[in-house]
Amino acid sequence: MKNELVVGLLWHSLTSDNLGVLALTASQIKIIDAAAERAGVTVNYRIFGTVGEKPVLELNNRCEVGAPFKPKRILLGQSEFLKQIRECDLVFDIGEGDSFTDIYGGVRFVLQIASKISVLACGRPLILSPQTIGPFEKGWTRRLASMVMSRCRRVYARDHLSKAYLTSLNVVSNSGEAIDVAFRLPYTKIDQVRAEGKIAVGINVSGLMFSGGYTGTNQFGLTVDYPVFIRTLLTKLLERGDCAVTLVPHVLTDSIAAEDDYAASLVLAKEFPGVSVAPRFSTPSEAKSYIAGFDFFSGARMHACIAAFSSGVPVVPIAYSRKFIGLFSSVGYDVVGDCREIGNEALLTMVLDGLDNLPALRVRVEEGNRRAVERLAGYESFVERSLAELR
Repeated sequence: MKNELVVGLLWHSLTSDNLGVLALTASQIKIIDAAAERAGVTVNYRIFGTVGEKPVLELNNRCEVGAPFKPKRILLGQSEFLKQIRECDLVFDIGEGDSFTDIYGGVRFVLQIASKISVLACGRPLILSPQTIGPFEKGWTRRLASMVMSRCRRVYARDHLSKAYLTSLNVVSNSGEAIDVAFRLPYTKIDQVRAEGKIAVGINVSGLMFSGGYTGTNQFGLTVDYPVFIRTLLTKLLERGDCAVTLVPHVLTDSIAAEDDYAASLVLAKEFPGVSVAPRFSTPSEAKSYIAGFDFFSGARMHACIAAFSSGVPVVPIAYSRKFIGLFSSVGYDVVGDCREIGNEALLTMVLDGLDNLPALRVRVEEGNRRAVERLAGYESFVERSLAELR
């Protein structure tokens, strides 16, 4: 009987500049630990993924950072990554939540697909944890992704649209549907300081959308002029006189200017003196604890919106891809502004209507969280069975 296992966590991170990726890692470990306790095993984690500028996220003393995935070193026969993967009993790949696609460019897709092929070539069982699947817009990426996914132990979509996409790719027999694991991220609510009678409003500004994507040329094909929308929204919120508005960055990086929410927030705070900026969070739980204290939240980073939603805060997510639509509609929540389908005026109306209908929105959030709990319970049960089989 094997009571101690080594589990690889591929495309997770302990140092990412994106708090969403850190939230996925912390939540995944929480879920696996709970499953492992019931399965009667101890799990040691080896984490393979993006190395960012954040201090190492301290979760427990059973976590270590694995070797980086570098295809060139594999081709040269000098890869520590392959050696460490072979030492794993099981590998969970979460694809940074939404990176298993070709919409972010060829380089990221090749890294994603090559790492999965490497794990399978090492003979290790590979589970794709709940994530957005696709889209794969090119024929060769679609065929390659389908081939690899058909060889995985299990492929979990985190929303019904991704599950339907798996079906269209003929990935059926080994696929399942859950929800984003970050619904399980722990937090301690921090009440926001506000003047008497003020509504505490949190707004997450996506540096990526503010910059026009990585290309700076409306990379995601938005029908909304996002910088104009944000400035109009802040103007309207301040004109109301009953809102204490705080900008809440969720991706904080000094290395990729187009990604940085904090820099975009500082630019806006200078333009709008009545608006404050949240501190630079070090951990996803710290960010969620802060977000949990708002009366209302709206944002364009999905994990900032999940932090609000899963802590019971009425929220209007602002979507730049189908991952938002699929995820929130999967828990029965359709109050999502799709920046690929509507214009500035309609999006502004949706956000302000949400603010004006907080009690009704709060009820819908509560109902959605009950559905999320059920979906994650099914995933955790599968993890428990997988660990018990290895024992």
